[in-house]
Amino acid sequence: MSQLPPRSHERHKSRLKAGLQTGTTPFGVPPSGGLHGRARLPVLLLPLAVLAALLAAYFLFWKRAGDPLVVYCAHDSVYSEPILRQFEAETGIPVVPVFDTEATKSLGLIERLIREKDAPRCDVFWNNELLGTLDLAERGITLPYKGSGHARIPDKFKDPDGHWTGFAARFRVWIVNLPKLGIRASDAHLVAGGEALIKKALEGDLARVAIAKPIYGTTLTHYTVLWHRWGADKLKAWHKEWRQRGVVEARGNAHVKDLVADGTCILGLTDTDDYFLARDAGKPVAMVPATLDDGSTICIPNTVCIVRGTRRLEQAQRLVDYLLSKETELALARSPARQMPLGDLGQIRHGGTVLRDTRGLTLDVQLLAECLGPGYALSTLGPARAECLAWLKSEYGR
Repeated sequence: MSQLPPRSHERHKSRLKAGLQTGTTPFGVPPSGGLHGRARLPVLLLPLAVLAALLAAYFLFWKRAGDPLVVYCAHDSVYSEPILRQFEAETGIPVVPVFDTEATKSLGLIERLIREKDAPRCDVFWNNELLGTLDLAERGITLPYKGSGHARIPDKFKDPDGHWTGFAARFRVWIVNLPKLGIRASDAHLVAGGEALIKKALEGDLARVAIAKPIYGTTLTHYTVLWHRWGADKLKAWHKEWRQRGVVEARGNAHVKDLVADGTCILGLTDTDDYFLARDAGKPVAMVPATLDDGSTICIPNTVCIVRGTRRLEQAQRLVDYLLSKETELALARSPARQMPLGDLGQIRHGGTVLRDTRGLTLDVQLLAECLGPGYALSTLGPARAECLAWLKSEYGR
């Protein structure tokens, strides 16, 4: 092997000594092992750690934005699911709806949302009534949002901070079987002299009068209104008396509709959407608005809210605006449910008067519009609902 010249050999030893002091060899490569080599490993691994963190963030957050939007929906799937599928088709945002049963809606979904508060699985809640949504807002489960849909809904039917917004309402009504009451069937939806007819039918035995179990849905709303209007003692006494007189407690509003439509019962309390289903099926039924002693009707809107903790906020906001749009309200108005639009539909001038544009509504829905004005105010009934529900749970052993 050749030998380095004496002077080159000295220079090589000098460079090697310097390299050992700085942690490099004479050729700029770290020596294997040694304190300095181990000290540089964290520096070399830093880019890998940053890359791993970015990948984790992508899968946790950005990728989740493409996951399906989970929608808990208390509204009847036959009406709500086509609208959610149309939203998917128009936006490309996949939606997974979770529905409840007729008997437990919307209470079942509300209690589920309360249980899931600290680890939410739902992004948007489409409720078929208002008071349960008020409970969620009070518990801090809703996330405020005031988009284009919120702007077009009247103040009476929305939270000023955007925690919830109402749309597409229906009304509480008495559904009556005309032949069983000795009335000739006609094309009219409303019964002439209906209030006097109902009063007379409610005298004596109630074994042929139906009402849904009041612990759920819009019947719970109805009871809450009476709790607020009458006071707890009067409602409790009335409820006890009706049960003693044999009132039929049905599984839900649809069951009430069926009992009256087939003649098992002569009349019952239900909602306008169920009444219209019976009428469309050719049943000999008509309706009478369920009014309070001051003439108020009970107008119950659908409501929508964003669930706090959603990781798909932008997609949730787009769905909320879609549900609150004029097009969605008109679609629900034209459906067999005939739900009453609450938002701005535009205006027309008739002579010297500016009127709400109802040209896109069927005659049936225009009839409901006459009941909209005297609707009982529901947006402040959250405490009354909590008190009434607690009492009803004790009554029904829940």
